[in-house]
Amino acid sequence: MLVPGTDQRKNPSENDIANLTHGSVYMTNEEIQHKLKTRHLRIEDYEALREICARVYKGVSPPWSEEQIALLIKRFPEGQICIEDNGRAVAVALSLIIDFSLYGNRHSYNQMHGNGTFNTHDPEGDYLYGIEIFVDPDYQGMRLGRRLYDARKELAENLNLVGILLGGRIPGYHNCAEEMSPQQYILKVRNRELYDPVLTFQLSNDFTVRNLLRDYWPRDHHSGGHAVLLEWVNIYHEERTKLIGGTKSIARLGVVQWQMRRFESFEDFMQQVEFFVDTVSEYKADIVLFPELLNAPLIHTYAGKNPAEAMRLLAGFTEKMRQSMLDMALTYNINIVTGSVPQLGKDGKLYNVCFLCRRDGTWDSQEKLHITPEEDAYWGISGGNELKVFNTDVGKIGILICYDVEFPELARIQALNGMKMLLVPFWTDTKTGYLRVRRCAQARAIENECFVAISGSVGNIPKVETMGIQYSQAAIFTPSDFSFPHDAIAAEATPGIETILVTDLDLDMVKELRSKGSVRNVQSRRVDLYELNWKDK
Repeated sequence: MLVPGTDQRKNPSENDIANLTHGSVYMTNEEIQHKLKTRHLRIEDYEALREICARVYKGVSPPWSEEQIALLIKRFPEGQICIEDNGRAVAVALSLIIDFSLYGNRHSYNQMHGNGTFNTHDPEGDYLYGIEIFVDPDYQGMRLGRRLYDARKELAENLNLVGILLGGRIPGYHNCAEEMSPQQYILKVRNRELYDPVLTFQLSNDFTVRNLLRDYWPRDHHSGGHAVLLEWVNIYHEERTKLIGGTKSIARLGVVQWQMRRFESFEDFMQQVEFFVDTVSEYKADIVLFPELLNAPLIHTYAGKNPAEAMRLLAGFTEKMRQSMLDMALTYNINIVTGSVPQLGKDGKLYNVCFLCRRDGTWDSQEKLHITPEEDAYWGISGGNELKVFNTDVGKIGILICYDVEFPELARIQALNGMKMLLVPFWTDTKTGYLRVRRCAQARAIENECFVAISGSVGNIPKVETMGIQYSQAAIFTPSDFSFPHDAIAAEATPGIETILVTDLDLDMVKELRSKGSVRNVQSRRVDLYELNWKDK
């Protein structure tokens, strides 16, 4: 779900990378005919990758697991490059994009690859970071490493990155460790007084030394656990100030606390909706959030019908409402999270659905996945089966409808897929029900290091079955750390009245928190002990 105009970088195709080698290369002797090709790594290459890695790092480190390589390819397919010979991978380069300001000149290998989770990859970062490069020992002397570095350089140029960074090993150091410090060894290798099988090669590929990385990879005993931070500068890099388009780092969020009231017609209802869209947009907000079952006041027009039948008839307004709010998103230049409404699916089932109407004219939807006992008993609503993270011009957002926020797995999956802001339309009748939503929303903000906003309704609709009283105190929650409000609350409304909240949220603070926070809930997960998977049907 890409928003047009948000990314000016060119992703090279596999043919682009293959062209770097000027086509296939044949090397013939009495026994072997080589046919080399540079391309993107595929998961089908794993067995070859594992064998090469085991040979190159024998006694140093176990190979990457198949799950880790699959995750890396999923996160950043363009950055995983290999050279094949007659269809079999014989050399591999793995990389990520990072925001270097989050790590600086002092970091470790495990920190840079997120302990094997690769959650450090940031598509909006400034440097390509080399995680790994290795060549089948049987192909030493064929300059395959140079080809991989050339492919990385081309990738950095095409993505308009500042350059390439990597922690280079110094395996020759163990021969000199008693005679000199790591800094002295690096200086001698750079001055060509000593030869190092890795550092000498990297320096010959136009990399320059930035500084020593102490204790970079403790398992690398030959290097004394140290490495050299090396940089290749992309001379074609251009600083771009995106005046139009692009992803904003500060998002202005508006939250509506909605008064339940009778409307005589659909047009009257939409007039009140437009009032709030207009009002919030006057404050130059980027997103406005409405509550769950926003159009429920119209259900009184089906007086005499049982609740389940009335809710199905209410779904007849849904498509018209979505189109009207999409038109408003364009007219008022604001992204609208519509709150939820009933919708009849193609399977004939009734779903509770929230729409995202973007101000570029596109839209998407999120179904409520967990249905409360009352929703099932009174209205016959079914749970959806798909969980999404949405791209917007203020970054990636998630939507969970009311009860769904009480299930921590959902928000964690969204966070692992890049969500920085979670929007929760809810509908509760009592303070006890409200506090379940509020407390869980606050927990989701802390454990996923993201912003969470909740929007509900107040008041009542007399003489309408199942539409009794409403309780709400709309709020916007933050993570809990020094850079955020002391109570982890960015804003909250007065309970029981119709009003709005408008607050600025700095999404770059989320990125920084996840890598530099006092605690790092997302990064510190023990993925070696447990994992969270979405089961596709």
